Amino acid sequence: MVNRRKAIENIFKGIGILGTGGLIWGTAAKAASDLHPVLRPPGAIPEHDFKKACIKCGKCVEVCPYDTLKLANVDDDSFIGTPYFEPRKTPCYLCTDAPCTTECPTNALDITKLQDEQEKIDINKSKMGLAVVHKESCIAFWGIQCVACYRSCPLISEAITLEYEKNEVTKKHANLIPVIHSDICTGCGICEHACVVEKAAIKILPVELAEGEVGDHYIKSWDKNDENRMQEKNASHSNDKDVESSLDYLNDENELFD
Repeated sequence: MVNRRKAIENIFKGIGILGTGGLIWGTAAKAASDLHPVLRPPGAIPEHDFKKACIKCGKCVEVCPYDTLKLANVDDDSFIGTPYFEPRKTPCYLCTDAPCTTECPTNALDITKLQDEQEKIDINKSKMGLAVVHKESCIAFWGIQCVACYRSCPLISEAITLEYEKNEVTKKHANLIPVIHSDICTGCGICEHACVVEKAAIKILPVELAEGEVGDHYIKSWDKNDENRMQEKNASHSNDKDVESSLDYLNDENELFD
């Protein structure tokens, strides 16, 4: 009888331990998934869909020749088991055959995002993120000549260009400052990896964080197409107002019989 009671107690203890372990793991997974977005491999579909489509198989990590990719664990700022990379440590070196993307079995990494019109892989179509410069810590803005990010960029003179800016301190020299072109930048992170200051002054952020949104009520006065867009919008609003005022008139009995 005693042995039977002891056995039942052990069963309930085991259930309790398993339940607690599952709760801790579930809480950790939820906390990790709620943290800020991270950088995904080339061809990644939108983050919300990516987390659903990725089966955490690790194939993309296995085939990466530079050990750039790693799978997130409970200590990482990502969704547990999904691939990501940290450019300051190891950037994406833009393999021309995109093995990480082609090996993905679920299209969480979508090869069509990297293909040109002839369906050939063009790794420069990658949009893993967008480079952003922190002017206050970029020594080029201090007047110290530094072209590390510019020289390291695989799309040199395209994704990053150098522009002259008057040095307001000396009044005699010009600062040679880096300018990022968002339509060309792949987000590979080689520039961040190459940055010479202690904490990188140029960083790769997920596109949705790096880019702003103007809103459709602003207009580029120098752009004829944008002018036409605004005129069409105004005409649409004007027609809506006319219809509304007509309906109000028809529904107003006093107006009809005066």
